[in-house]
Amino acid sequence: MIMAPAGAKRNILERLDAGEIVIGDGGFVFALEKRGYVKAGPWTPEAAAEHPEAVRQLHREFLRAGSNVMQTFTFYASDDKLENRGNAQRFTGTQINEAACDLAREVANEGDAMVAGGVSQTPSYLSCKCEDEVKGIFKRQLDVFVKKNVDFMIAEYFEHVEEAEWAVQVLKTSGKPVCASLCIGPDGDLNGVSPGDCAVRLVKAGANIVGINCHFDPMTCVKTVKMMKEGVEKAGLKAHYMVQPLAFHTPDCNCQGFIDLPEFPFGLEPRILTRWDMHKYAREAFNIGIRFIGGCCGFEPYHIRAVAEELATERGCLPAASEKHGNWGAGLEMHTKPWVRARARRDYWEKLKPASGRPRCPSMSTPDSWGVTKGHADLMQHKEATSQEELKPLFEKAKASH
Repeated sequence: MIMAPAGAKRNILERLDAGEIVIGDGGFVFALEKRGYVKAGPWTPEAAAEHPEAVRQLHREFLRAGSNVMQTFTFYASDDKLENRGNAQRFTGTQINEAACDLAREVANEGDAMVAGGVSQTPSYLSCKCEDEVKGIFKRQLDVFVKKNVDFMIAEYFEHVEEAEWAVQVLKTSGKPVCASLCIGPDGDLNGVSPGDCAVRLVKAGANIVGINCHFDPMTCVKTVKMMKEGVEKAGLKAHYMVQPLAFHTPDCNCQGFIDLPEFPFGLEPRILTRWDMHKYAREAFNIGIRFIGGCCGFEPYHIRAVAEELATERGCLPAASEKHGNWGAGLEMHTKPWVRARARRDYWEKLKPASGRPRCPSMSTPDSWGVTKGHADLMQHKEATSQEELKPLFEKAKASH
């Protein structure tokens, strides 16, 4: 059965409390960078105001693929990030956030989807600004989300649980459900706080849903959420759980994840997960009790379609995009070549070990392990463009490490 738009929409907690599966969307900054609408480096979302047609179309593709959540394209849309290191803007953070909310709501209303307003880590926190100043940044973004009446909030992409706690405390004042997802792995946040302890702190701060997004591959993220779940249950607390990982294989990553890989961000394509990898991810996430399952950087709509197809029995429906995709490659039955028709079966794709086609390349990389985090001189941010004098020692350090 193909999923049809529903009538009255229930909020995310009502859905999760009922045991339903909520499917998120994918990585807008990476997807739109590849399409020519986002600049790598700043990774800021001015496309919501500059090129709304591109953002709208990507929302529609994720909706068609099965997403229940249209997350506003507001990643890094705080004024301190929009103005960081010479990043010139024609739009204010408020204008970008308002445009992003309008686009997400327009597309969500075309199907059974909710709108989530999102905030993320700030340069101000890395530069050791005070709690009130960092919270003020989140509050200015929240004012837009409240004005636009989004359905729930997501505090995502936090490397330090302390900053995530501050974000949750601010978002909670809206009275709307709050999700909190950290971009950490099994080793914990960048101060060494374990995933379990991070989750407990986030729940106590007011998060209804906790989990992991970005920085690591799906199985690593699922493993980390499992550790969070165990910590919350051990503390006698209750929460729902979410996971929105990378669509890249990251077995060689250290605690800072894929940003330490030498291939980041322009050479990651050989690591991309197949749609069949996504089936395994969706099943593993479901099996450990995660019910908000989506994606982050590298996820394209076909990845989300694979998640929705894997969980079609549990959800009672298929996404609209499955009209153009036979179950486990069944569409290949119509191919002109017999050896391709022979691949129209589940056991072929489940057991496939894809070749890289790169005979001179290693199977894994050596991450850049500079070991700097909040408070280090190299992470002090400023509005002025990065100078050649600042870059020269970084180039020399990078050469010495390889």
